[in-house]
Amino acid sequence: MTTQPAPPAAAPAKPPLRLFLTVLHLAGIGVLGGGIFATLGALLGTGIGLVFVAGIGIVLLVGLVYALYGLGWFEVARVAGLYRTPLAPLRLQPRDRPGFAGWLRALGRQAVDGRMWRAVANFAISAVLGWVVLRLAWSLVWSIIISFAPLTSADSIVGPFGGAGIPVAWAPLIGILGVAASAAGIIGLAFLHRTLSLAIVARSRETELTERVRASTAQREGAVRAADVERTRIERDLHDGVQPRLVSVGMTLGLAQQKIDTDPDAAKDLISEAHTSTKAAITELRQLARGIHASVLDDRGLDAALSALAGRSHIPVHLDVRMDGRCSREAEAAVYFSIAESLTNAAKHSRASEARVTVRLREGNVLWARVEDNGMGGAQVLPGGGLDGIANRILAAGGTFRLDSPLGGPTSLEVNVPCAS
Repeated sequence: MTTQPAPPAAAPAKPPLRLFLTVLHLAGIGVLGGGIFATLGALLGTGIGLVFVAGIGIVLLVGLVYALYGLGWFEVARVAGLYRTPLAPLRLQPRDRPGFAGWLRALGRQAVDGRMWRAVANFAISAVLGWVVLRLAWSLVWSIIISFAPLTSADSIVGPFGGAGIPVAWAPLIGILGVAASAAGIIGLAFLHRTLSLAIVARSRETELTERVRASTAQREGAVRAADVERTRIERDLHDGVQPRLVSVGMTLGLAQQKIDTDPDAAKDLISEAHTSTKAAITELRQLARGIHASVLDDRGLDAALSALAGRSHIPVHLDVRMDGRCSREAEAAVYFSIAESLTNAAKHSRASEARVTVRLREGNVLWARVEDNGMGGAQVLPGGGLDGIANRILAAGGTFRLDSPLGGPTSLEVNVPCAS
């Protein structure tokens, strides 16, 4: 059987074509840039002036933030498409909590987003360069025209931007010099635009690789610490829970064996006690195994696993899970065990009477969860503790962790984990 060769990939634009496209971009931005920034300036001035007038100014300022985001998004996409540079598209800052407060916090982060402002600054620089390119383009056209001035009957020719006339005898030389200078200026500005755009909007490959290595190192260290904390927890639960119970079962059965001939009734009681202790040990082993891996998480998903977790909780749990699909196994497991450990801490240490668990699948394919209890607060991340295990597990999954637990409560814990982790 013969195989057909794969179709050739689209060839990248050649340097002359890329240069021509850059000049067109600059010319277009030079035409539109002034109007765009005049509109943004009007929004800013009007918004500040009307900020205390029935909230109209606040609405305009919010619109300004979104307008700046749209301009930044366009600039990133333009630079990526023009120079065939793989750039992540500019995205709105995600909400880190539900409701109006979450939206307001996200809006504040968007207003100070450095990447957005770099893109806007690059567009402003491009608008200035574009304005100069338009002037040089007109100078180029004028220089070509006056090169043929001796064919006319005029005695002198007005310069491209007004001013004193140029004698016709000198027109061809000035025209040739003008063509060379204008073309050189346009080409130089095109190369300058490329250099500035890649420096401002696009991050260098070395910087990107360095950040990836740093993130990978942090995730690996988090995974190692999470595994160490989990191993310590398992050892502690076995040593403090199951092991003494099994030792007690063995001793009780030994006493029953000694009394089975002389005092059968007492032996039966001891055997019954050992049986009860054995069932309790089995229950503890099941809980320990469930803490290592929740099988229902793989079989029925995060919603069902959290419902089972809330049903076993020692304090009432209000569960609010809204997910349109499934995330990766690693992401769901990280969020599940974070919630499980948080509920355990709320029941054991915070003296909480109830807890609330909220889970959302947010924009950008990010799994977000929040656990809040009405306990006494004061929770801290201590090395080797449960919260340290949560932080390391979330970090290992490539997510973020935030704890807010003032003295007197309430305590809230929020995690964000990318679904593709």
